[in-house]
Amino acid sequence: MKSTIGRTGPAGTAALVLAATANIAFSADTTSWLDYTISPVSNPILFEDPKITSEIHPVYMYHILPDAFNYAGDHGVPVKLGGQVQVTAVQLRYAINDRLAIIATKDGYIEFQPDHTLAHHYGFADVAAGLKYAVVDDQDEQLIVTPGFTITLPIGSTDVYQGHGAGMENIFVSAEKGFDKFHIVGNVGVNIPNDFDKQTAELHYSLQLDYYTCQWFIPFFAANGYTILSDGRSTADQSLNAVPLNTEGYDLIDFGSASAAGTTQFTVGGGFRTRFTKNVDAGIAYEAGVIDPVGIFDSRITADVVWRF
Repeated sequence: MKSTIGRTGPAGTAALVLAATANIAFSADTTSWLDYTISPVSNPILFEDPKITSEIHPVYMYHILPDAFNYAGDHGVPVKLGGQVQVTAVQLRYAINDRLAIIATKDGYIEFQPDHTLAHHYGFADVAAGLKYAVVDDQDEQLIVTPGFTITLPIGSTDVYQGHGAGMENIFVSAEKGFDKFHIVGNVGVNIPNDFDKQTAELHYSLQLDYYTCQWFIPFFAANGYTILSDGRSTADQSLNAVPLNTEGYDLIDFGSASAAGTTQFTVGGGFRTRFTKNVDAGIAYEAGVIDPVGIFDSRITADVVWRF
């Protein structure tokens, strides 16, 4: 003990004691394999956590737009774009019991800030909420499977490409398999618009691989994919003045693109979470589009805090 104090000094010794105390306290409360799992950070609107929790979940997304994109379909010419879209939101989840939860997955404020061609716009996002139910929650097998749905109400600002169409349903299933401190989380779902003329249907799928090294550093790899299943119909009230877009907004925006059916965008990235206490953690993720053309998804940084109660 004397040699340790001598090397670190009083301040260093105090830091070691505090760190050890935090780890002991956290370990003492850890009774389930789920205590070592983390919620997804990337694709927060669609990549739903299979766990049933009550939580407040602030989210910030900094979405980088590509320098240029072809928004006039295959026959158009790429135009300059650049800039970014920023989103600040708060998700809410409430566990009615240990199997069923109410979820509110989309809301917030959007800052659309391209560098070229399009004007800056600001406004509120549509609102989406629904339910999820854990049909499998097997502690021994370290497996949880949770289907669910959300309903999007088109009450956001049309200035930021929200508030059009007649709403949308997202039907999904999320699952997680644990191998002690290594976990595989997946989600697959489909967005079904109520008005196929004004919005497009979309298949979405996500994967996260994470490993609990310690409470302060829980790294993960993430991948997210989006395949557009239908075309909207170009009309005078369509987004972007009925330009036949060959891309979509994926998780945040549904343009109702008229030339996007059959296209896929896939993003890969990673990040980490830090668990300050058993009930509070924060995360950051970076992801980039890897299929050319990238559409409007160049790259994105997502940061969040999860407070469970």
